[in-house]
Amino acid sequence: MLPEISRSMLKNALVLGLFAIATVGSVALLQQGTAERIANAEREAQVRALAEILPAGSYDNHLLDNRIELDAPELGHRSPQSAYLAFKDGQPSALILPVTAPDGYSGAIHLLVGIYADGRLAGVRVLSHKETPGLGDRIELAKSDWILGFAGKSLSDPDEEGWAVKKDRGDFDQFAGATITPRAVVKAVHGALRYFASHRVQLLGLTEDER
Repeated sequence: MLPEISRSMLKNALVLGLFAIATVGSVALLQQGTAERIANAEREAQVRALAEILPAGSYDNHLLDNRIELDAPELGHRSPQSAYLAFKDGQPSALILPVTAPDGYSGAIHLLVGIYADGRLAGVRVLSHKETPGLGDRIELAKSDWILGFAGKSLSDPDEEGWAVKKDRGDFDQFAGATITPRAVVKAVHGALRYFASHRVQLLGLTEDER
């Protein structure tokens, strides 16, 4: 009886072992395939967001292939982030900066801020946020056109005092029942313009003659 029990136990252990190996292998393959699909989806979303900020014809390179790694706490980051440099006929035409507004109503608001080489805003888009649906989420282009109001603005248009919501005597609208969210975005975009102005030569890779 004992040898038979031992053989049975060994057989069951082998079956369970093979099953475990097959299961782990299947899960690993599934995760790999899922990770690839997620990475491709994220890349496509990035491409769409970048294309929304810079109008067609303002650049002729592939933005994702022209990244600059920035270690810039001034932009609200705790770790290096990728910025995207646009070229037109071989010359830098714009830069898209990743910017985080840490002081949203419900947490950090992650943005992409496009700035032309001359310091004008090409556009701003929200990547992610946790703002209140129906109130603060109007920073999304899908919910309102408020975010489009940044296009064409610069450090001098409006002036320093104008870079605030109207409740704070600035030029930008706030939302009914939600002032904190647009205030945070305006502050972050203004900060991005100041950062660009201070680091323009390095960011665009300009020479002495091109400054």
